[in-house]
Amino acid sequence: MSKSLFRKKTIASILKDAKDGLTDGHGTGELHKVLRVKDLTALGIAAVIGAGIFSTIGEASYHGGPGVSLLFIITAITCGFSALCYAEFASRVPVSGSAYTYSYVTFGELAAWVIGWALILEYAIGNIAVAISWSGYFNNLLAGIGKTVGLDLELPAWLTSNYDSASEAIYNAAPTIFGFPVILNLPAFIIVVLVTYLAYVGIRESKRSANFMVGLKILVILFVIIVGAFYVNIDNWSPFMPNGFSGVLKGVSAVFFAYIGFDAISTTAEECSNPQRDLPKGMIYSLVICTVLYILIAFVLTGMVSYSQLKVEDPLAYVFNAVNLPKVSFIISVSAVIATTSVLLVFQIGQPRIWMSMSRDGLLPKQFSRIHPRFKTPSFATIITGIIVGIPALFLNLTVVTDLTSIGTLFAFILVCGGVLLLPERDKNATAEKRFSLPYISGQFIVPAIVIVCAWLFRHELTSRLSTEGGWDVWKHNIPFFFFVIATLTFTVLSALRKLSLIPVLGLLSCFYLMTEIGLRNWVVFAIWLLIGLLIYFSYGVRKSKLAAAE
Repeated sequence: MSKSLFRKKTIASILKDAKDGLTDGHGTGELHKVLRVKDLTALGIAAVIGAGIFSTIGEASYHGGPGVSLLFIITAITCGFSALCYAEFASRVPVSGSAYTYSYVTFGELAAWVIGWALILEYAIGNIAVAISWSGYFNNLLAGIGKTVGLDLELPAWLTSNYDSASEAIYNAAPTIFGFPVILNLPAFIIVVLVTYLAYVGIRESKRSANFMVGLKILVILFVIIVGAFYVNIDNWSPFMPNGFSGVLKGVSAVFFAYIGFDAISTTAEECSNPQRDLPKGMIYSLVICTVLYILIAFVLTGMVSYSQLKVEDPLAYVFNAVNLPKVSFIISVSAVIATTSVLLVFQIGQPRIWMSMSRDGLLPKQFSRIHPRFKTPSFATIITGIIVGIPALFLNLTVVTDLTSIGTLFAFILVCGGVLLLPERDKNATAEKRFSLPYISGQFIVPAIVIVCAWLFRHELTSRLSTEGGWDVWKHNIPFFFFVIATLTFTVLSALRKLSLIPVLGLLSCFYLMTEIGLRNWVVFAIWLLIGLLIYFSYGVRKSKLAAAE
């Protein structure tokens, strides 16, 4: 049993089957290969520029002030390390599955299942939050249009709320069925249904829709940056970090939530015309473009009004209302609806393809890998994704979903970065076709030097976080940081002794550090989620695995 938990798929067998026309070695039918670099870049931007830039950036700016721009840079560098590792995998394992498949060829089956289960948390649960956010933007847009034309177009509160957050007034106004008030978030459910249908009928249609929405929202964001620049008061940029560096770091979850999604590009590997060349470019291009836009938006926001005013749900619209430009605020509301729709689309595309890969390997029922004969999409998995996202979005109010989604994503990034360290050397006699290759930089001296410098610069914070003063109630929140220190020391020694590649090591450690900035409660919920996944694996997947059957 213990040996079977670490059985791996080989890169050679995957590439051979792909060359022979089989999909990921299991012959479940080919998908349409229609995506190119510009399409992949658009999908990445569609996933990254969404709820983060229109909502969570306000919370991060409130805590960090103008210094939140540094957090975007730090997070972008962290994601950059991970993106390079993803790109290395994508060029060598050009199949669907993202971090799940990458873990299967490096760590083995158990780790692959764990990361696949964590990705469900990232994609499905994250999309519930995006759907609920979309509903709020949509209702605000209706209200704005109604004011313009002199009509009341805003939906009744009982159709845009949920049982958790509904006020007494909403309960009293809601219609009843058998004595129970009807309170639901109908717009959130409808948009999930529409986006799921688009993902179901084909990648071509999804590609065109994503390209259109990305082009439109980039134009709006550039317009916002240019117009907003004329209303910037540089006095608002002082103090730059009003709550210190710790205040900047309070926005880690919010800022990282803004970046999740570029990894979703890797789930479309089998729909790329040339995945080994185009996937790496799409990931890196989308990350660079989004980082520049985020930093510029952060400076405009914190320059137009004081950071202390930005703890609002719609910060971009708020700052333009504050400078008496309500028409620009209306344009932003339109763009917010489009932006969150594109995020929903990319994640509704990504989630079924991960389930498809897990199903091909026998870890989920075979229905999840069924390919529609006409549309060439994972039809059953797409429908199930729509149900899992749509029904909770109709009724729930998820207050910790941002943190949970971020912690699941960071966990995936850690395994991808660690997996690159386990990849065998490339065959120098292999095809000369131009592919991305992660540059090797020895970490033998650089990693220890970086660790020593950081330990000295942040010695006071390091001492306080490792201190046992304050008892268990204080120290328990530093448990994740304690494990981070152990991991840092371990990889510092391994880098010095084995000359580990610098980029994967820095990616792994920086992602681990960002995880320590997420609250302990979310670690507990994440651990429970993983335990549930392990129960499913040991009761089904470990027996049904196709690698087990092959043995």
